[in-house]
Amino acid sequence: MTDCAPSSTPEDIDIDALRSKYAAERAKRIRPEGSSQYLELKDDFVEFAEVDPYTPVTPREPIDADIEVVVLGGGIAGLLAGAYLKKAGVADVRVIEMGGDFGGVWYWNRFPGIQCDNDAYCYIPMLEELDFIPSKKFADGAEIFAHCQNIGKHFGLYDGAIFSTQVRTACWDEEVKRWQLTTNRGDDLRARFVVMAQGSYNRPKLPGIAGIKDFMDAGGHVFHSARWDYDYTGGDADGGMDKLADKRVALVGTGATGVQLVPHLGRDAKQLYVFQRTPSSVDFRGNEPTDPQWAASLQPGWQAERKRNFHRWSPFEGVVFDAPDMVCDFWTELGRNLTARIGASPDPTALGVEEIMAMREEEDYKIMERLRRRIADIVEDPQTAEALKPYYRFMCKRPTSSDTYLPAFNRPNVTLVDVAESKGVERLTEKGIVAGGVEYEVDCVIFASGFEISTEISRRYAIDVIEGRDGVSLFDHWRDGFATLHGMTSRGFPNQFHTGFIQGGVSANTTAMFEQQAEHIAYIIAEALKREAAVVEPSEEGQNDWVNTIRELAFDNTAFDLSCTPGYYNNEGRGFGEASRSFLGETYSPGFYAFDDLLRDWRAAGDMKGLELRP
Repeated sequence: MTDCAPSSTPEDIDIDALRSKYAAERAKRIRPEGSSQYLELKDDFVEFAEVDPYTPVTPREPIDADIEVVVLGGGIAGLLAGAYLKKAGVADVRVIEMGGDFGGVWYWNRFPGIQCDNDAYCYIPMLEELDFIPSKKFADGAEIFAHCQNIGKHFGLYDGAIFSTQVRTACWDEEVKRWQLTTNRGDDLRARFVVMAQGSYNRPKLPGIAGIKDFMDAGGHVFHSARWDYDYTGGDADGGMDKLADKRVALVGTGATGVQLVPHLGRDAKQLYVFQRTPSSVDFRGNEPTDPQWAASLQPGWQAERKRNFHRWSPFEGVVFDAPDMVCDFWTELGRNLTARIGASPDPTALGVEEIMAMREEEDYKIMERLRRRIADIVEDPQTAEALKPYYRFMCKRPTSSDTYLPAFNRPNVTLVDVAESKGVERLTEKGIVAGGVEYEVDCVIFASGFEISTEISRRYAIDVIEGRDGVSLFDHWRDGFATLHGMTSRGFPNQFHTGFIQGGVSANTTAMFEQQAEHIAYIIAEALKREAAVVEPSEEGQNDWVNTIRELAFDNTAFDLSCTPGYYNNEGRGFGEASRSFLGETYSPGFYAFDDLLRDWRAAGDMKGLELRP
């Protein structure tokens, strides 16, 4: 909303020494089991994922129905899929959602302090269409949840929505040309088209720590941050957890969720132990209310323009000479500083790619040093301050911002327990939690350990069976790598569509990706119906051409991935060379908006190239 200048960063840094430090910090944290270090939430642990603390499950009769389009998932990806289908004239759309309402990540995550952690004016979709302006730059979770509900109302998606229900099997029936779906509620559904819209953050994960059940059986309380237990803590999303006043609490995880939680837990709990494997980078937040004059000045098309601007200035591109930085925050700082550095060179047009990448690396090191010195200025205890310093490249771990997280460690009842040397918490006992050989007696353990993002897709989809033509399992079909057309359809799985990070364009603004995919999927389904096609799927040639395109254009980011401390951004430190089905494993490297242009041109041609439409 104001002019945005490059930031001031330290010049007195030793990059070679920092490279060595970064490598040492990475080595301390690498675990040989990679993503399998996390428990799959089934059997003894299924309650951590499938119990809804917000909406009681209402008994109902099983549904037996033929449906034109079933959308699996009622989060932002599913809402956008449903909305674009309705806009394309497809009337019979039913959303199946495990939760008791729409919202997805914003339905499940209602922990104290929850906010959007990137620019809400970009992140929250369909602002113009629903005539809504967020109340602040980083909107509260409740506000985003309410907007999700409004999308559902606006497009009539509540009509026929099937909540508190989880699909167990999805099998293609070649004879009737439909997907046969069964659910945990005994439903028997036959869908002509199925859109997989489970989202990227739909299923919680737990670290594979021994003794969780022992602690629970002895009377200790355990829950995941995505299933917050206000009956136990008291309070609400604004805090006020009065029932923790006499409780000793352990928080496991210091990612984006942990950064938002610590200030509230530190204020309300008798004692808070924060268990950290890898510190987050934590920048200034400055979450200002929306300027009403700015909001009144917005012209039609403003959100699309802002989203494109954010992507250009974000780390995904980051060199922009022909437009101001509209977002102007910690996500775009590297782009601003690099652009200024290039602009200050004697002849910017003479710079080669290697020179620009070297400049980018230097600016990256300077930003991270600025953040480390910020910690030293705020956190009073030197040992705690040192442990909180992030020693890795920017975007190795999801960046965060907070004005209250770091000061919370100055409270006498908040203790940071760094578990880097032991590569995580060792175990739970009947009395508490063990790390570094020390037992911390606690009453409650809260896992802020994230979601099934980089694990096997069979775990992320959380469906027992997905079988296409001839009974072929999708999980077997993709075992050696994705095979799709445009990342959204796969041969052998007719009338099935996928959303997410699969062989398509990727933006720093995830919801923009979901909207791009929703528009394209809706077009294909609507065209199939208009052309009276019973089946639509990629041709073998079309799919092979797209897979080859993805791999031929692939940008080798292995060196960067393998320099980072482990996390879901780099497949828990393993990189993506042999894990192409993991998060960000294969994407369209020319960029998100280049991919958008490609899809628009494909639709404009009208010949559905690469797809087979059959009666």
